[in-house]
Amino acid sequence: MTKVLDAAVHKSAAEETERKQGACRFCGLPLRWTFVDLGMSPLANTYLTATQLNQMEPFYPLRAYVCEGCLLVQLEEFESPDHIFSDYAYFSSYSEAWLRHARAYTDLVTERFGLNADTRVVELASNDGYLLQYFVQKGIPVLGIEPAANVAQAAIEKGIPTLVRFFGLQAGRDLAGDGRQADLLLGNVYNFRLYEPASEREADEIAAAMFDPTAEMAQRLR
Repeated sequence: MTKVLDAAVHKSAAEETERKQGACRFCGLPLRWTFVDLGMSPLANTYLTATQLNQMEPFYPLRAYVCEGCLLVQLEEFESPDHIFSDYAYFSSYSEAWLRHARAYTDLVTERFGLNADTRVVELASNDGYLLQYFVQKGIPVLGIEPAANVAQAAIEKGIPTLVRFFGLQAGRDLAGDGRQADLLLGNVYNFRLYEPASEREADEIAAAMFDPTAEMAQRLR
């Protein structure tokens, strides 16, 4: 009887693992359709050191699925977020063209939404402060949220307030509780760093929490 129960438990656990890995991160429907299959690949921006050259380098399936329900394109999760972003090699400020775009974008939205010293701009996956630095130059309060500690440190050294954490429902609640809501919430390269899967209801709650309901900007967006 014990063996039967053990087998049932192991089967149930295996089915649960398969369900989680094969389910849409947003709506939970089974993932059945391949969007593009690029074969196997090592993790992006993970460069080998000289001492690692004779060691095995892990490769992972780079197969993107598209959800037939909500149309979210996504990968299965094979590595933990902490491992991917513990020491990240990509710094957005390396690209002069990207910096020119960031400056022009800042000028555009500042004028369009009337941003000033009484408003706050929050950017998700803010990297090394490539964008927020231009709001700071205009005297506009900002807050960056960046999970890669080494990249976030570069932003902090520029004088850009930055939280080192992943963004999700709890992060949105915490920021709202601290009174650090946004008049403008940015997420240029953010979706792939949302490692706390959110339902549609939770996504609405995040948006409601992060925007200051009294802000003119929030009223316009609604």
